[in-house]
Amino acid sequence: MRLLLVEDNHELADWLAKILRRDNFVVDVLHDGEAADQALSLETYDLVILDLGLPVMGGMHLLKRLRSRANAVPVIILTANASLDGRVAGLDEGADDYLAKPFDIAELEARIRVQLRRSAPPRDRWAPAAPPPSHPNPRLFSIDAAPLALTPREHAVLEALLIKAGQTVSKAKLSQSIFGLDDLADPSAVEIYVHRVRKKLEGSDVRIVTLRGLGYLLQHAH
Repeated sequence: MRLLLVEDNHELADWLAKILRRDNFVVDVLHDGEAADQALSLETYDLVILDLGLPVMGGMHLLKRLRSRANAVPVIILTANASLDGRVAGLDEGADDYLAKPFDIAELEARIRVQLRRSAPPRDRWAPAAPPPSHPNPRLFSIDAAPLALTPREHAVLEALLIKAGQTVSKAKLSQSIFGLDDLADPSAVEIYVHRVRKKLEGSDVRIVTLRGLGYLLQHAH
């Protein structure tokens, strides 16, 4: 899954991005509201983490513009303004959650998981790569209770296909889930990562099917 982190404190942004990438998220980091507004107009994200005190364009204005485009991407606000009025104003403009600085990273990670669960379509119960509901980390994958060893980009491929299980996912959409703004993405790289994940799913009851000219499909193995 791909996240956008908009935070003008470079040290904090770098620290957060490192942790979130460790959690197998693809993370784009931007430091001003105008650049973030442009990215949100052109790219697709699963969640936005938004500081309010941004240069060029403030976070609240950015949020208002985002919602005016009918973009329903979940937004978690991070801000030093923990007042009731500030929280109400952010929620009224369309934020989904609000976390005051300083915060505990475990709490932010938990809030991210909550928002992603709320916004994601239900997963098909047949998918063996999905963990049981009681699993402490719902973004880890396993087959027959054995953890599936995946690199971050392999994880992103399987997650994107699993969310759309039974539906075709285009190569362009898959590429967007794998690579961030700063990545130099070779068009053939998607095929390489799909091939690697396909090999790791061997022996399970699902497979990745290539639909030439259309994309990829996760379905039952026959």
